[in-house]
Amino acid sequence: MTPLQIGITGGIGSGKSIICKVFRHLGVPTYDADTRAKYLMNTQEALKSAIQENFGEESYQNGQLNRKYLASKVFNDSQQVTLLNQLVHPKVAEDYATWVVGHAGVPYVIKEAALLIETGSYKHLRALITVSASEKIRMQRIKARDPHRSEKEIKAIMQKQLSDEERQKVADYTIDNAGTLLIIPQVLQLHHTFLQ
Repeated sequence: MTPLQIGITGGIGSGKSIICKVFRHLGVPTYDADTRAKYLMNTQEALKSAIQENFGEESYQNGQLNRKYLASKVFNDSQQVTLLNQLVHPKVAEDYATWVVGHAGVPYVIKEAALLIETGSYKHLRALITVSASEKIRMQRIKARDPHRSEKEIKAIMQKQLSDEERQKVADYTIDNAGTLLIIPQVLQLHHTFLQ
């Protein structure tokens, strides 16, 4: 039996990872697309070659992805971002499909990704959850988590992402992670919904 596939998305600092942690505690397998993308970019030889071919030999140092170099190449160039995504996203999609097959028999699985809506991949999922929090709270979280990032850098990332309002128009469910509502009851409610 193929499990129901549920997506979780949200802007940087919204708390997607925390929400997924709660689902994992409930025994729900979760697939972190961003982490897997980094893993595949470091381990899949065909992908590594394609990245070096398109972005230069400096894309890797000692066999490991040179994220700082690659970010400098693509961050302010939408064509370069598109090119990188065209190389990476199909590999992540294949990896995810294999992962889902490996979880046959469980009621549902979660796919966590920042760009589920932007890439259109949410259309292949049964339902989509978006995690929302105000920009101010997200900014505080990112500064605490990534002290190396400047406020300007964080704002630039936020501006490239969809707003909470835009995500909520597409999502089936919203988890409010602004700190005013407890997240565990919200997750439990969804968990029961998906089990039915």
